[in-house]
Amino acid sequence: MNTPRHFSSCVAEYDPNALPVSAAQEIVRQWALPRGRTEAERVRLFEALDRVLAEDVISPINVPSHDNSAMDGYAFNGAALLNGSDGSDDELLRLTVAGTALAGQPFEGHPLAAQCVRIMTGALIPPGCDTVVPQELVQRAGDTVTFASTHIVNGANRRLAGEDLAQGQPALRKGRIVRASDLGLLASLGIGDVAVQRRLRVAFFSTGDELRSVGEALAPGCVYDSNRYTLFAMLRRMNVEPVDLGIVRDDRASLERALRQATQDADVVISSGGVSVGDADFTRDLMNALGDVAFWKIAMRPGRPLAFGRLWSGKRPGEGESALFFGLPGNPVAVMATFYFIVREALLAMSGATPHALPLISATSSQPINKRAGRTEFQRGIAHRDTAGHWHVVTTGPQGSGVLSSMSEANCFIVLKHDAGNIDAGDSVDILPFNGLI
Repeated sequence: MNTPRHFSSCVAEYDPNALPVSAAQEIVRQWALPRGRTEAERVRLFEALDRVLAEDVISPINVPSHDNSAMDGYAFNGAALLNGSDGSDDELLRLTVAGTALAGQPFEGHPLAAQCVRIMTGALIPPGCDTVVPQELVQRAGDTVTFASTHIVNGANRRLAGEDLAQGQPALRKGRIVRASDLGLLASLGIGDVAVQRRLRVAFFSTGDELRSVGEALAPGCVYDSNRYTLFAMLRRMNVEPVDLGIVRDDRASLERALRQATQDADVVISSGGVSVGDADFTRDLMNALGDVAFWKIAMRPGRPLAFGRLWSGKRPGEGESALFFGLPGNPVAVMATFYFIVREALLAMSGATPHALPLISATSSQPINKRAGRTEFQRGIAHRDTAGHWHVVTTGPQGSGVLSSMSEANCFIVLKHDAGNIDAGDSVDILPFNGLI
């Protein structure tokens, strides 16, 4: 039986006590495999937004379906450009207007060599014509148009049938997350429904005797549980199916019941809290009893305590239903950082999507930043562009992993690489903008 630990041993720098972020990402990547075709379902276009395509979508038609005009103007046979032209700048071409072609109302007829057709954008190119001169380049007097032949080339401003998309070619590929523009493309092909992967079911809960739900009174030493709301929002943004299991008490029996239930009901289980130094052995023992743990600490700030493995719902590992497990830290900022840099790609891959690396932008640090070599740090930053288009960034201030307000104030993560040390003002750093992510 292959386990996360089996794959972990194949990864360079494997150290379950302090794994570099890149190595942790590779371990998760190896185990987070997409589900099979049996998970697919067909949905109408209005229900397909943000779903993952389960198969290639093949175009049933050419797009455009016929040669058509790229702009308003006059269509004619481009051979007329060569007739009698001596290449001088003042060479004029005179054509007689034979009629008009509108979008959806083609010109009925076949223009002669010395004729042209008034044509609108999107209208079919009349038979015998292959070139369109824009209306702003011509002078018209009655049924005659005149323009400089040197201002236009043969075949200009004609959109060819199938040049956007040819019949029988893939319009969208399997694994694509359907966007708004894709819905328009599919509709333009006359396609009313598509095959998509079933939404991934992700169960999540918070652990801690000190946690209280919103609406409850706070006893001394207690805090409101914010992590479940953050996780819910991040999961909804990814269009997976979230399963909220609430708050779980800090004892082995309660946690075991929650893990077994979640493993039975979901594809992925995410907890927050309960994996700090004081609780690590307890959590690790329970994970080993239900499955296997690949790592439980990574060289990351915030987010060092992070457990990853696979759980089974049966009496012993390998029996019953299985689910990947991510035990995230309890601190709110650490939950968000570990989700986006460790969990997110796994959820995409298991959903059948084709994951792409998060886009990093190079920026200049406007201040010194303290950084310890030997761990990857994700500090909260405020970035802006100067008048020359260059990015600059400052931190939000104190970077404690419990300062949740810093995430609301920030508009990016400042990504400081594993081997980097202190950053001086003026140094280049990578930033990950929040827009479209948080």
